[in-house]
Amino acid sequence: MSAATNQSPSDANHGALVPKGLSAAESNAAAASFASLTSKLDYLSASDLASVRSAYRFSDEAHLGQIRNSGEPYITHPIAVAAQCAEWKLDAQALMAALLHDAMEDCEVTKPELIERFGSPVAELVDGLTKLEKLQFNTREENQAESFRKMLLAMARDVRVILIKLADRTHNMRTLSDAPRAKWGRIASETLDVYAPIAHRLGLNQTYRELQDLSFRYLRPWRYAILSKAVAKARGRRRDLIQKVQTDLESMFEQYGMHVRISGREKTLYSIHHKMVDKNLSFAEVTDIYGFRVIVPSLIDCYTALGLLHQLYKPVPGKFKDHIAISKINGYQSLHTTLVGPSGINVEFQVRTEAMHLVAETGVAAHWLYKEYPHEPSVNPDRLGSKWLQSLLDIGNETHDATEFWEHVKVDLFPDAVYVFTPKSRIMAMPRGATVVDFAYAIHSSVGDHAVAAKVNGEQVPLRTEVQNGDVIEVVTDKGSFPNPAWLGFVRTARARSKIRQHLRSLAQEDSQNLGEKMLVQALRAEGIDRLPEEQGPMAGVWDKLLRFSGNRNRSDLLVEIGLGRRIASIVAKRLARLLADVGEKPDALLLTRERFMAGDSVAQGSVAIDGSENTSVRFAACCRPIPGDAIVGYLGRGEGLTIHDSDCPVAVKLKNKDSERFIVVEWSDEPVRTFETGIVVTVNNNKGVLAKVAAALAAAEVDITQINMADESAHGPIDLRFIIAVRDVQQLDNALRSLRHTHVVLKAQRVRNGN
Repeated sequence: MSAATNQSPSDANHGALVPKGLSAAESNAAAASFASLTSKLDYLSASDLASVRSAYRFSDEAHLGQIRNSGEPYITHPIAVAAQCAEWKLDAQALMAALLHDAMEDCEVTKPELIERFGSPVAELVDGLTKLEKLQFNTREENQAESFRKMLLAMARDVRVILIKLADRTHNMRTLSDAPRAKWGRIASETLDVYAPIAHRLGLNQTYRELQDLSFRYLRPWRYAILSKAVAKARGRRRDLIQKVQTDLESMFEQYGMHVRISGREKTLYSIHHKMVDKNLSFAEVTDIYGFRVIVPSLIDCYTALGLLHQLYKPVPGKFKDHIAISKINGYQSLHTTLVGPSGINVEFQVRTEAMHLVAETGVAAHWLYKEYPHEPSVNPDRLGSKWLQSLLDIGNETHDATEFWEHVKVDLFPDAVYVFTPKSRIMAMPRGATVVDFAYAIHSSVGDHAVAAKVNGEQVPLRTEVQNGDVIEVVTDKGSFPNPAWLGFVRTARARSKIRQHLRSLAQEDSQNLGEKMLVQALRAEGIDRLPEEQGPMAGVWDKLLRFSGNRNRSDLLVEIGLGRRIASIVAKRLARLLADVGEKPDALLLTRERFMAGDSVAQGSVAIDGSENTSVRFAACCRPIPGDAIVGYLGRGEGLTIHDSDCPVAVKLKNKDSERFIVVEWSDEPVRTFETGIVVTVNNNKGVLAKVAAALAAAEVDITQINMADESAHGPIDLRFIIAVRDVQQLDNALRSLRHTHVVLKAQRVRNGN
């Protein structure tokens, strides 16, 4: 489907179908178009050319009678897309898919039919492109995010998909003036926000610049026209300057016997507009509109030419970049330098080899073009975009939520890079704003997962430190350490974000499963059964029946659902006890009697021991902040896991009145494994050093302070200091309060109960 019209040809041209069979003029137009395509296919073998011609005939027949908004036969669009792909020297399969890319969407051609006629690879490409045509990027609804996810994953599996799509979008943008004006804004915005960044990320700079300029033309027609006239006038005024620079360059290189190719480079209208807006400049203040490219025979000639340029004109300090020694993330290589030219005008020069120029303009498409420069050592097109494409597959495998996938990927579409080093001098390209944690995950996911500290240029720094150009970074790991949820607040790269979320999800899953197992065992004890049956062996049939009853795929899923509160342990336990009874496993009468006697009214659930090792599956309510020694109850929120409340907490009482069946009996373990937070309020006379004295008293009681709040009151007289402290149990809390009351600056110290 043509994005220029954003509707199928039959819809776009309702009432515009011509009679069966094309007119002579239309036939001639189509034939002439294919003739122009044929002239670009001289790199194909005779058999490949025959296959492409066969695809053309099939597409021509499928689109018979359809016309574009311009009035041309619709077949001219697939031919134009194929012609762009031929410019990139794509293989015959890609060219065939380009010719057929609208056949499934608009002509009711089926995938099996394409497989039978042209083979599975071509059909898969067309199928991928057909899915792309359904994309709508004007909102972030779930279906749009899912479509975007499909597009990027299809591209990651076979980059030809996105190359054909970019060729399709480029032709649609070139002919957008034929579409209704009401559609210009949406289609141009979509191109600027999605397709141009993808072209840039894959190194297709020529396509990237063209898509930006075309989008600018249709999004801001008036500004585009004004700026176009201004550039044309400036071009006329500076013609003498450009010619003088060109003459100086040619004579200099001729003098030193260097064979070079010199070409002018003009900044695109969109980039001029963007710079004016971004830096609040007038058009007259944009000085780097014109530049020159110097194409040299070999790598060493790049640096020789650079030296000669610096002899010819004086370099502007700080305006030299070596993208050959350290290439950009998308494979771009070139030397950049800005020199003070005639009349004091700054002129930018780019120096590169033919192979580098090929990659600079065509990026990942250079994979097919590269055979023209097989001996160029400085370019490796097999790796162009490969790291990003592989990261898309990794993120796609780890992230099943389409919206989350889109959030991960969009930060990577414009890679403004900084370059850093490992301790072994390996160069790493990182997005600007990336942190030490991003660097750790770029090295390896296990390095990121276990990172605990870092050194930048030999100095200890926090993990959230942003990396800078030239930094030497060393990451310290500990096998016992794992990702911190707080990292999500500062990491910059999609890879780091998806890896952290994946680990946290798996950790939460494991915690919920352990809690669910503990709850089910306790509920089974209330039924007179002291342990869960084995999953394998004679009891496998029991589990199969239980899983059919619960609707879960496996035992782990069932236990997770119990741990998350989506299933009541007592109901599952009763069903399991019945199934065990059916196979002859009777309840233990002694255990049944003891459990009922000890549990009293709570027979339905049994009790769960809490020791603080439950991590994400158990939360301690902030409204009452219970600690070991308090009487507690457990509320099993739907999908939220287990929340522990003080037994007389007003919030818990209200929940129990409304949702009593979701409460379970919980108790503290005899030996909790960590400290627990609770709140205290300390009333003091506000004098100099009072906070230090209160903190010293708490430290003497071996209590950790995690948060302090001071009441917004007068600077003099009594004020309340509110602390969140971490203690082992009620006894340690009582000792801390006693220590505070014996401090002469303290008027009163008490625990905060139920938010008061």
